[in-house]
Amino acid sequence: MSISYSGTFKRSTGIISAISKQLKLINLKPVKRIKVKFDPFHEKARVARHFLYTINSPFVQDTNLSCAIRADVVCDRSEPEIKVDLIDSGSIRFLANNLTVLEILQLFNKHISSQVKEEEVKVIQTKTAKTSFQKAKKQK
Repeated sequence: MSISYSGTFKRSTGIISAISKQLKLINLKPVKRIKVKFDPFHEKARVARHFLYTINSPFVQDTNLSCAIRADVVCDRSEPEIKVDLIDSGSIRFLANNLTVLEILQLFNKHISSQVKEEEVKVIQTKTAKTSFQKAKKQK
């Protein structure tokens, strides 16, 4: 018996690489505050805790050092919720009850990271002083 060829020799790299790919795309510049609220006894609290863990990574926080990330642990059997307050008035709520971490990160990139305005780079030419080597070369 032989194994049928499916068209590829590589396996899918999986959910972890998909999450890391989405984390590389996150930009917190338009965000003022992120508030993650969850009940530790709720069945879906693991998703909110995992999102909180991934968003607290140093390379994500370096995109906006003034962004406050806060975890609210409540004990009222409420569904996990992620509230993102934007700098330009407004907020976005993610109800994490039926979402995975990957889906939350994809929605985060779609709605929040897409609002980042790209900075214009101005090229300024300056007149460079001639070095002694260039002066000596001209005299010859």
